[in-house]
Amino acid sequence: MECAAVFAGLQATPGLCHRPLLPPRGPAEFPPLNRRQFCPLIVKQPHVSHCNNTLRVASPTSSSVTSELGDIDWDNLGFGFVPTDYMYIMKCAQGKNFTKGELQRFGNIELSPSAGILNYGQGLFEGLKAYRKDDGNILLFRPEENALRLKIGAERMCMPSPTVEQFLDAVKATVFANKRWIPPPGKGSLYIRPLLMGSGAVLGLAPAPEYTFLIYVSPVGNYFKEGLAPINLVVETEMHRATPGGTGSVKTIGNYAAVLKAQSAAKEKGYSDVLYLDSVHNRYLEEVSSCNVFVVKGNTIVTPAIKGTILPGITRKSIIDVAVSQGFQVEERFVSVDELLDADEVFCTGTAVVVSPVGSITYLGKRVSYGGNGVGVVSQQLYSALTRLQMGIAEDKMGWVVQLK
Repeated sequence: MECAAVFAGLQATPGLCHRPLLPPRGPAEFPPLNRRQFCPLIVKQPHVSHCNNTLRVASPTSSSVTSELGDIDWDNLGFGFVPTDYMYIMKCAQGKNFTKGELQRFGNIELSPSAGILNYGQGLFEGLKAYRKDDGNILLFRPEENALRLKIGAERMCMPSPTVEQFLDAVKATVFANKRWIPPPGKGSLYIRPLLMGSGAVLGLAPAPEYTFLIYVSPVGNYFKEGLAPINLVVETEMHRATPGGTGSVKTIGNYAAVLKAQSAAKEKGYSDVLYLDSVHNRYLEEVSSCNVFVVKGNTIVTPAIKGTILPGITRKSIIDVAVSQGFQVEERFVSVDELLDADEVFCTGTAVVVSPVGSITYLGKRVSYGGNGVGVVSQQLYSALTRLQMGIAEDKMGWVVQLK
């Protein structure tokens, strides 16, 4: 799941960037730009070619985007918000279709106090990443899956949504406009956050009259401060993330606010995060706050089935296919907490964390450790296989990686 790509997960990272949120007017904060660049840039619909999984587009005018790297400490990049140069905005009225969007200088947005997103939580988000290769090319990982998931979520939340092509074009335009913020190879990635929200004013409980699709980006490093190191989870037995018939299977913003209380309490006790159980039996695994969970026993890897309360994570889906290709038996089904405690390994998956090995699980006061306090063999194997694909190091036999040119 777009782990840890929690709506509230991007927090300001001290020391990385000292620019204010609103675009500054003085030359000291940005590379020299001509006057035209402080106005919204209209995005022309580029020609899109999917041949060989390469998307070819015309980026914003060559004078609009500087290609040098941003002035931050790339060696100490955490998973925190760093203001970049441009964001993408596209609007649509209820019952209509999204049409032309535009790039604007990154900054605050204006919303009515009566906006649907603020009053009734009518909003969705996505999370994906762009990577820089040694040859300078930029890679995206399965962006069409994010576009399709957004459409499914929008239908559930009574919102119009961009087409898959519009979504992809907007992602490309935003990535190119912020190319200098894509970390050097091996230093991290450019986290891409698309938002779909009811931005129109509405007082009575009803779908908003207007919707905004917005994309902003931020360079990021590891989501968990431990990096690829075991995290320690606690099983939550009183609060639940989602219920049958609810919105647990879509990436609506309210799903993430609901986990903050239990997550904060767990972190105060020294845990990395919380693992939730189902709300009916309080026995079967669901998710970590913003990640899918996998349990390893011998050559078998099991993960909770997608049944309406669990987000269909794109990293989850990819790890399943990679594991099968490497000879593992993968099962999607109900997974009891007893199986969890008897596992050889446990790991989490999500856009932000990719694969995060679990070092220990605490359940009803009982702590069970995995992997001898190190990274498990299976976790390391799958992490390496998937990240090599995402970064363009390994051959992409799956057809998942999209190269931007």
